[in-house]
Amino acid sequence: MPRLEWPLHIVRRVVIGVIVVAVLAVAVPLTVDWIQERRARCGDGVVKMGDDHECVGVTDGSFIFADHLKSVEDKIKEENDLLEEHGEKYVSVAYMTSFTLTDDDSNSEESVRHELEGAYLAQYRHNRGDRSSSPKIKLLIANMGSVAAHWEHTVDELIDRKTSHDKLVAVTGLGPSDESNLTALKRLSRNGLALVASTMTTTRIEDPEGRFVRVSPTNVDEAYAASAYLKKQKVRTAVVVQDDARKNYYAKTLGDAFTDVFQDAKGHELVADRMTYDSSVRKTWQNELQYMSGQLCDQKPEAVFFAGRGKHLTRFLDAIANRPCQDREFMVITGDDTTNLTADDLAHAAETGVRVLYTGLAHPDMWQKDRDSVSRLSARHFQPGGSLAKWFPDDQHQDGQAIMAHDAVLTAAQGIRMAALGDVTGESVARMFHQMNSGQRVPGASGFLSFQDNGNPRDKVIPILHLNAKGRSELVEVSQPRGEPPAKQ
Repeated sequence: MPRLEWPLHIVRRVVIGVIVVAVLAVAVPLTVDWIQERRARCGDGVVKMGDDHECVGVTDGSFIFADHLKSVEDKIKEENDLLEEHGEKYVSVAYMTSFTLTDDDSNSEESVRHELEGAYLAQYRHNRGDRSSSPKIKLLIANMGSVAAHWEHTVDELIDRKTSHDKLVAVTGLGPSDESNLTALKRLSRNGLALVASTMTTTRIEDPEGRFVRVSPTNVDEAYAASAYLKKQKVRTAVVVQDDARKNYYAKTLGDAFTDVFQDAKGHELVADRMTYDSSVRKTWQNELQYMSGQLCDQKPEAVFFAGRGKHLTRFLDAIANRPCQDREFMVITGDDTTNLTADDLAHAAETGVRVLYTGLAHPDMWQKDRDSVSRLSARHFQPGGSLAKWFPDDQHQDGQAIMAHDAVLTAAQGIRMAALGDVTGESVARMFHQMNSGQRVPGASGFLSFQDNGNPRDKVIPILHLNAKGRSELVEVSQPRGEPPAKQ
């Protein structure tokens, strides 16, 4: 049988074809993977997740999570870049919360922007301001997504930053007191990071590792302060209105604490069973609040203690404004979540004609009422003409959110400075939190800070605030956690 001879040019084409097919078989899947990865990636350390394709993760300010954050993120990026350019020795501190918000979040865009502005102020003061120290701080911004839905990804990213060139040692902020944020807190602590919460107030926060502190008072402290104020105003009867949503630890601990402390043998009493609504049932909670106005007209309490989020308060005030007993005046007192309302929300709440008071976490005027309990040097940065007013002239900071974030990062910064005699790690910084006594107290704008073994601040002052007719917060008095005004030195 004759041997089949292929022309050389045909052989070459066949060989080349086989090679091309083989290359494509490898390259096409790799190209698809690369394209998918690029589509999922928002920026360095930030990826798209969930049905809404939220950009979540950790950035040094290079990626802007929301347009309204651009001015403050740009300043953080500039400060971080200076450290790199000058070859400064530094460690990193992250500020973590939900920065991409939806209607399901209790925080507002204004409140989280103010938090980040306060965090930047603390970074600036530590790096090259009036509290300059070494090592310097690189500030990272960590977004867990709306209602902290993607906390696991962001927490994993933060843990990775411990051993990267960022040298992460502390995480601050930590978001509201809900289940996801509390679980994230425990995981970060187990992985050796120091933790400072800025606005978490739920009474019991468990951290078996002992690396957690908070700069805010607890809900029990707020309830004591609210109760003591009402009693000084000769209020003898009250009713508790509470969100009964299972995961709302803020509302439950606040309502329980006020119920326990207001009733006493001197005739202060709750004139009805606790009135509840369930914010987790979207279709009915607003109606539940509407029904309460008629009941309150029948019960005639002198005050209503509202244990719920600020966004629910506005609906409740609308209900009372449309009450059947228009000739009866109502006083409502509530907790610190009111500070998360926007300026428009507060203005609308003021229009209801109901007298509204609340226990805040901080207020720029606190140092004028009690100069012994608040650092004047820190407070001046929040006054008209102060640092924040110069850097962010379009923002008002009466809500106290910037102060609380500033004090959280300032606490981490002081821990870093105190640990600098040795190796600065998350563990060594956390150990310093419990050495912040006497002359080592943190000079916060919300009060001088030292910490108990359980992480709660010791003898933290609490402002009692009044929502005026223009929707602005006016400072009424400054109280101690047990409700009494601070003792004069």
